[in-house]
Amino acid sequence: MQALQFDPVRLPPQAEEMRQRVRAFLATERAAGRLVAYRGSWSVFDPDFSQRAGAAGFIGLTLPREYGGHGQSSLVRYVVTEEMLAAGAPCGAHWVADRQSAPQILRYGSERAKREILPRICAGRCYFAIGMSEPDSGSDLAAVRTRAIRTRGGWLINGSKIWTSRAHQVHYLIALVRTGDAGEDRHGGLTQFIIDLSRPGVEIRPIRNIAGRHEFNEVFFKDYFVEDDMMVGKEGQGWSMVTSELSFERSGPDRFLSDYHLLVALIDKVGSAPKKRSAIEIGRLVSHLAALRRMSISIAGLVEKGKMPGVEAALVKDVGTTFEREIPEVARRIIATEPSLEEDDVFVKSLAHVVLEAPSFTIRGGTREILRGMIARALGLR
Repeated sequence: MQALQFDPVRLPPQAEEMRQRVRAFLATERAAGRLVAYRGSWSVFDPDFSQRAGAAGFIGLTLPREYGGHGQSSLVRYVVTEEMLAAGAPCGAHWVADRQSAPQILRYGSERAKREILPRICAGRCYFAIGMSEPDSGSDLAAVRTRAIRTRGGWLINGSKIWTSRAHQVHYLIALVRTGDAGEDRHGGLTQFIIDLSRPGVEIRPIRNIAGRHEFNEVFFKDYFVEDDMMVGKEGQGWSMVTSELSFERSGPDRFLSDYHLLVALIDKVGSAPKKRSAIEIGRLVSHLAALRRMSISIAGLVEKGKMPGVEAALVKDVGTTFEREIPEVARRIIATEPSLEEDDVFVKSLAHVVLEAPSFTIRGGTREILRGMIARALGLR
């Protein structure tokens, strides 16, 4: 049985100094008319904003200076992330690259990959997608069927990936593919590669979501050639690398701040003298938000110590996205209104956006069932 670690962490002075820098940058963006509070800021793709954020030093904070980074701690980066989310900044272009692709390449990538890719990520000019999920596999990553066959100087990849957010707009994705036998636990024979989406052998097809937007894609590989030095880690090391990568993906404030602006709009709507039931409901949401933030910061502290808290990250993701799903339900109980994208009212429009997006919150990054299975196993319950 594993003991879960959520030790209290105090943000260092450098983090609070960075908070003031970020707020000043965002205020300048807002004053120039370049920043409007978007719904779901980490899914809004704006390369111009990403390049300005990179030039201001807010991307690649934990990477070494020799690769274009800033040599800061994970706790300093955490502050930047939550400030960007709270402001509704359109971080979608650089989000995946900064959150998980860059740390993976730094830790496991070849020197060529580090030199060619990391400085561009830090500058806000290089964007990544995630190449894990496959058709007909659900959340079972061990069921990967996309295969890479060794050839002279590299590998030929054939197969497909699905739900690859922004694959039609980004430069690369890191794909989990099968290079050998699965073994008894089905986790063997998996390897990760950096895929340049501009090269021959890649076809990207759109998948439109319920809101009619094109964010998701299916990506097909047909004899796609990738060089040996674009392998991430060693052959067969893919499973352990994916599980560590998911710690970055699941534990951040994006897992409980996706609809933060709806919560703020709800508080503004009920005003300074809410009814008793409204005060209780909103108070419970705010207390849950505070607890989630503390848990998430604790995980950032573990990452700073070089640990990969996979189970703790799974717990934050499960509880956090359940919290996100609850906010629109509470909002509709408190305020009797019909959500509409056509309304000018901030609350009504925010509610409409979140109602359309909310079903995805508990799916992306790992479904509830998968996460709860991980947690139960770690606690010795299964």
